[in-house]
Amino acid sequence: MSTDTAKLTPRLATSRLARFTAAGVVGYLLIDVLLALLRPDLSLLHRAESDYGVGSYSWLMDLNFLLRGALSLALAGALLRIAVGSSRLRVGVALLSAWGVGSGLLAFFPDDPPGYPVTAAGQVHLALALITFLCVGLGTIVLSFGIRNFAGLRPLFPWLLVVSVAAAVALALLGHTHFRPDSLDGLYERAFLALELLWMLVVAVRLQKRSEIDPGATADRR
Repeated sequence: MSTDTAKLTPRLATSRLARFTAAGVVGYLLIDVLLALLRPDLSLLHRAESDYGVGSYSWLMDLNFLLRGALSLALAGALLRIAVGSSRLRVGVALLSAWGVGSGLLAFFPDDPPGYPVTAAGQVHLALALITFLCVGLGTIVLSFGIRNFAGLRPLFPWLLVVSVAAAVALALLGHTHFRPDSLDGLYERAFLALELLWMLVVAVRLQKRSEIDPGATADRR
């Protein structure tokens, strides 16, 4: 294999991972819209997205959990290729990976919607959701600061930081509801997920467009 080909291969892999992430985010949002149309009985303001995973069309929500996990791990893989020499990026990638794995596992543990009996699977789902939400909430903030040290991604820093902090605020508001039936937990959860997915989409598109950046490049020393 020539030197040029050896350099091209990891760049191509990064581009493909980023492209899959972007396509996955779009697919995830489309499935969410479809679920909202198919299940108008579940309030977007007062019911968690996970409630789609119980009852009619539950398989679509399970598919979305798996898709969310896959697209998140794809982005983590793309970012890992530029994380050499940056401990902050590696920590962020680890948190993003934990969110990805946890998101996929949610498909196998249906939650307990209001009015349903408490089950072991529902308790596991709740614990997984809490852990994964905290991981991605912290992870995207850490990654935003880590990305600031890379020339090709540095212009994104202020925008990514605003989006990740806004997502953290939405997560805090979600926790403050304590999931009361009359609260806006559904709205806050959807706002949180939308902001995190927007963060991933923006990073993925920039990585894909700037695939000429050497994925093995290290962070600028400060």
